[in-house]
Amino acid sequence: MSKKWRHQMKRWMTKTMELPADVLMDLPRITLVGQIHIYIENHKGLLAFSDTEIRVLLKQGQMLIRGEGLVIKVILPEELVLEGKINQVLYLEQ
Repeated sequence: MSKKWRHQMKRWMTKTMELPADVLMDLPRITLVGQIHIYIENHKGLLAFSDTEIRVLLKQGQMLIRGEGLVIKVILPEELVLEGKINQVLYLEQ
């Protein structure tokens, strides 16, 4: 099965069956609460971490979170909870 065909099939299933795209297409789900809390589901790991910058690996690219006093509250195989003053969230494509 070609990669393009699988992608089209997943999109069709998402629309037709009203299934969540993040589940079928292996997309991250990001929940941001103000500037103090970010919850990332479906990540593939941490690439870099400091109190001012965190780089998270995703299936299709990376996410860069910049801020002040950033701390990892929870890290699980597919879930990540960060706290601190979040100033910027960037999605970096591969």
